[in-house]
Amino acid sequence: MLKDVQNEKDSRNIPLKHVGIKNLRYPITVLDRKNKTQHTVATIDMFVDLPKDFRGTHMSRFVEVLNDFHFKIEPKTIKEILDNLKKVLNAVSAKIEIKFPYFIEKSAPISKIESFLEYKCGFKAYDNDTKYDFYLIVEVPIQTLCPCSKEISKYNAHNQRAKAHIEVKTYELIWFEELIEIAEDSASVPLYTLLKRPDEKFITEKAYENPKFVEDVARDIALKLKTDKRIKWFKVEVESFESIHSHNAFACVDSKTLEV
Repeated sequence: MLKDVQNEKDSRNIPLKHVGIKNLRYPITVLDRKNKTQHTVATIDMFVDLPKDFRGTHMSRFVEVLNDFHFKIEPKTIKEILDNLKKVLNAVSAKIEIKFPYFIEKSAPISKIESFLEYKCGFKAYDNDTKYDFYLIVEVPIQTLCPCSKEISKYNAHNQRAKAHIEVKTYELIWFEELIEIAEDSASVPLYTLLKRPDEKFITEKAYENPKFVEDVARDIALKLKTDKRIKWFKVEVESFESIHSHNAFACVDSKTLEV
């Protein structure tokens, strides 16, 4: 029998909060509001706690647990994955973070030509004997047009791509698409993969008529999330990749801030 080095006793008397694997690329199937399911490739981090008297954990067992779910990843299976991790690794707590590209087919505003746009979505969850926290995550590419630039300029206003990052804890199911729509509706304009000239004209003019600072976008998203009774907690981050500055603009708000 081969020696099990990980199970050797450790005398340094230091427990570890998270041990496990990071950046595992793995094919998964997630829920899709329109098409029921979508196949994608995720980047996965998985951790458990390690008691002070164990030298190491068994890294192979993380992937073995994941394999048991046959690539199907959705909110109800995340808790099962964490429970299995704790069981097979004799751990008190477990944590998982899953990030993946998620594609939605969008119609251009005037020509109605359809094309796919990529969003970055994911889940993260933490589980121990007394508490289970689950978060839904979306990162949405958007456009912002500067209100100050519009106000002071004779001819135009600077505009740029930005991203809105939303994390939520919920009481019930919320689709990725719902959070994406909230972010896009709060921007100066959404982004599209394919636009013809009439679409470009419409998008350019709509952005000019709807200028937004990153602060505006963050607040508008927060107001929409705050009124959704399905949402227990949220955090919003908006970052604009400034076209006339060498730095980015950033704004952040979470639901606890609104309680103060």
